[in-house]
Formats: sequence, C-alpha cells, structure tokens
Amino acid sequence: MTHPFLDLAPLTAARFASIEDRVARLLRTEQDVVIMQGEALLPLEGAIRGTAGPGTTALNVITGPYGQTFGDWLRDCGATVIDLAVPFHTAVTATQIRDAFAEHPEIDFVSLVHAEAATGNTNPVAEIGEVAREHGALFYLDAVASVGAEPVLPDAWGVDLCVIGAQKAMGGPAGVSAVSVSERAWARMAANPRAPRRSYLSLLDWKERWVDGGRKALLHAPAQLEMLALEACVERIEAVGLESVMARHASAAVATRAGAVALGGGVGGGGGGLEPYVYDAADAAPVATTLRTPSGVDASELVARALESDPALPLAAGGGALAKEMIRVNHYGPDATPDAVRACLSTLGAALTAKGLTVDVAGALRAAEDAWR
Repeated sequence: MTHPFLDLAPLTAARFASIEDRVARLLRTEQDVVIMQGEALLPLEGAIRGTAGPGTTALNVITGPYGQTFGDWLRDCGATVIDLAVPFHTAVTATQIRDAFAEHPEIDFVSLVHAEAATGNTNPVAEIGEVAREHGALFYLDAVASVGAEPVLPDAWGVDLCVIGAQKAMGGPAGVSAVSVSERAWARMAANPRAPRRSYLSLLDWKERWVDGGRKALLHAPAQLEMLALEACVERIEAVGLESVMARHASAAVATRAGAVALGGGVGGGGGGLEPYVYDAADAAPVATTLRTPSGVDASELVARALESDPALPLAAGGGALAKEMIRVNHYGPDATPDAVRACLSTLGAALTAKGLTVDVAGALRAAEDAWR
C-alpha cells in the first residue's frame, strides 16, 4: 500500500544543505548553521557539553525552568556555575549581567534563555550580548521560543551558540532543531577534551564530517518527514515575510494582555479576573502570555474547565509549583490570531463565572480587539 508520507525519495545532502541555508537566512547569520535531528533539547545540551568543562566559569541566567536545566548541565560538565536568578515575573537586565562580571571577572561563558514561554518573559539579548562581548565571554542563547515571534539576530548580538526550534512561533515541526555556531564556539569545542565525539550530542562530528566536508555526505539518515516539514515551514514564513509573522505574535500578546486586564484583574491587581503574570509589558514575551489566577482559584482546574468546552484552545496551566496560580495562553504559530485570543478570553471568562466570580467578558473582548495592531 502506497502513502505519500512513506514513498518518498531519500533526502539528499544537497536538499539538507539548502534547508540549512534557508534557516541561516532566517537568522540573518553568516555563522555555520547545523540542523540537528531531534527536538531542541538535543542541540541545547550538545552545545553546552561541547563548550563547557572543568576550566569554565559560567554565568547562568535563570528566568524560568530552562535556565535551571542549563545550570545542571553546566555543573555536570565540571564547570563552575554562578547562577543569576531573577523573579519569573520579570526579565534580567544588562546591568545585572554587568554587575555579575564585576564581581566575578573570571566568567567566560554566559547562558541565557531569550523568551521563556513557560513563564512568559523575554530578556534583552542585544544589551546582554554587548556586555558578554566586552568581557570576551562565550554567549550561549536558547531562542527556541522566541524565533518567529521576535527578532533573533546571532551575528548582530554577538551570540556564539544560538539554538532554535520550529515548533512554537515558526509553526513547524518539533522533531528537528538548529544551532548557529560561531568560529569562537567551534574553537572552544575543538580545545575541549570532554566535548562529545561519535555521539548524537556531538556538534564536532557535524563540523568535521559535514561542514568541513563541504556538506556532501550526511552523518546518518536524516529525519526526512521532519526536514521536509521544516522546509515547508520556512517557505511559508518567507512567503508572508518574517516581519509579518513577528507582528502577528506581538499583536496576539498585546491583545491577550489587554483583554486579561479588562476581564477584571489588572496588573498586580487582585480583582475577580485574571492579571498578567509578567508585571511590566516590556518584559512580556510575544510568543505566549502568562496570567495569574485570582486568590483561591486553582489555575490547573480553571484550564481543565476551559478545555472541556473547547479542547483545541491553546491554554495550559503553569508547570510544577506554578500549576496552581499560572495560566499560559500559547498564542504562537497558527494560534497567533484574533480568533484564538478571543476564544481563550471568552472561555476563561466563562470558567471564572462558573466559579462564582464577576468578570467582564464583553469588555475583555473589546479591549483585545482595540489592542490588536
């Protein structure tokens, strides 16, 4: 029995390389871009294990759960780790980074998450990159959630290792990911005796056997369907324009925030409705909006009630300890639309009303419509 997903000609090295080139253009980078055959955790871990070791002193910025994971990996590599943790309802500042360098001038590695979809904040990468360059530190960035929702510019920002995934704002597949690698990062890996070799985590294997070989022979059989889906995803972004895609995400974020405030909560308020979890709108990520539930209302229960009426809504409760107080509106990819925002606000409003709380759903919808850019 034939099937269009099964009876495909093998993906050639030339086609694979052409997809890498298109991803590089999306990032406006001249660095080497390697598409890894797995979800973004693969290059995120591989990049740390390739460049960090016992001689590394890393400044690990924690603005959400992924920053905590990176610190664990760095310690496992033998690095000395200086954690800079800020409250999840805000963003780190370049001044805090500069102060950390002043206190620990031996820092030679900075790890940062651009946008934390899990907590709804986004960090000022350009300013932080400037500080890292001033001190000659290698700059590692998780841009998995931010790419497609806001600018991601490794070259302009001095990012040495920039990891992206297509499954969020890009609206693509989860099974492949990519990392741009600077010459400094390649040199750090080559000098690291603990860098993975002959391993699925090894970026050096890709460098020596793929990049340095002129991208003529792949290391192993590629994830063909995921690669074709990534190609189609990038084609779609190219067709409508990256600026348009980012503008749609920014509008979804602004509209969701405005609607949540009008629903009855306010910023730092405490009314009968929801309030933005990230206090300052300038710190809020375009990829997803996080909301705090009123006192006494369990976020996971409220989301479950909302999803009973419409299981397709892009809603989730916060992870771990945040599950009781945080709701995530994941307005990314195909859900970065006015209809998705309206549906989320309406359904959450109905769920709050069912809890006996007084909210203004009509006002929330008007505010969201007025805020859409």
